[in-house]
Amino acid sequence: MHLSPALRQAYTQEHLTAPEAQLMAQRIAWAPVVFQVSRLMLKFGILQLLRDADASGLTIDEVASQKGFSPYAVKVLMEASLSVGTVMVDPASERFTLTKTGWFLITDASTRTNINFNHDVNYQGMFHLEESLLQGKPVGLRHFGDWPTVYEGLSSLPPEVQQSWFGFDHFYSDGSFPQALQLVFERKPRTLLDVGGNTGRWALQCVGYDPHVSVTVMDLPQQIALMRQHIAGQPGSDRIDAYAANLLDPSAEFPAHRHYDAIWMSQFLDCFSEAEALSILQRAASIVDSDSRFYIMETLWDRQRYATAAFCLTMTSLYFTAIANGNSKMYNTDDLERIISQAGLHVEAIHDQLGLGHSIIVCSKS
Repeated sequence: MHLSPALRQAYTQEHLTAPEAQLMAQRIAWAPVVFQVSRLMLKFGILQLLRDADASGLTIDEVASQKGFSPYAVKVLMEASLSVGTVMVDPASERFTLTKTGWFLITDASTRTNINFNHDVNYQGMFHLEESLLQGKPVGLRHFGDWPTVYEGLSSLPPEVQQSWFGFDHFYSDGSFPQALQLVFERKPRTLLDVGGNTGRWALQCVGYDPHVSVTVMDLPQQIALMRQHIAGQPGSDRIDAYAANLLDPSAEFPAHRHYDAIWMSQFLDCFSEAEALSILQRAASIVDSDSRFYIMETLWDRQRYATAAFCLTMTSLYFTAIANGNSKMYNTDDLERIISQAGLHVEAIHDQLGLGHSIIVCSKS
């Protein structure tokens, strides 16, 4: 198994004392309550109020008065937050102040994105994780609608759920775009196939980066409709066309009516099981020649520089299990390289640490 140096240290040694380990076990047992308490401390603005107060902090009565809540409501939240570790208290004055963890909850964009995603998209459906694992189906998705995968239902999800879903998806991809564009356009492609192009954000980046490139977005018909709405009237949109296909269907072919210099798959293969990803790559390989290049961008959990990122990614795998499709996950390097090789492709290079921890695997036809 490939593990980055940080993960090798974190995942191969015991770091906690017995009391620390017991506390961690209890944090796991109470994790749903910890999550909701912390989410509400943010939503109600209590953490922000403590951050903006002077160094002496605020009492429960002062917080209740300023926020318009009952002292009881503030007290149960504040006392729970002491145990969570987002606030601390001066026993003599009974004044509360913010901890470093509370500060990160407020200011860290990744944390806020993950909170919204887990509350709006995952929380209720995750109750059905056990059934999803046993059945190999996203049983938790039934909370939103009767679709085989979340992707068919994206356009029909409630607005706040859509906002959190796309916010999560875009947050982790957009930060890698500047470096990814430099890498992909080193070879000056004139035609690019964006597989799983979603709302067309990457396609717009490409046509804005190079005035000579034409992009074809390949995705589900429902997603193509969203993409057309999103790119309408945007600069370069006249160089973006679409190809609708359900790639879960093994008979769905890739567009062979034109030659593509580059095939781009960003955060795409993790939406499919290994067998499905292999089928997709084999069909993609059938339409290209030795001059074409595949660019597969994924957040490979085993290549992360920090254990925090790997934690988020391995937890995200369970979203795929319970909500998205029931059978995919965030890949590690060994698994993805094996699938790429089985598809008749050769890994030329892997570029790490793009944006918030993406890797781009550059492939050519074997």
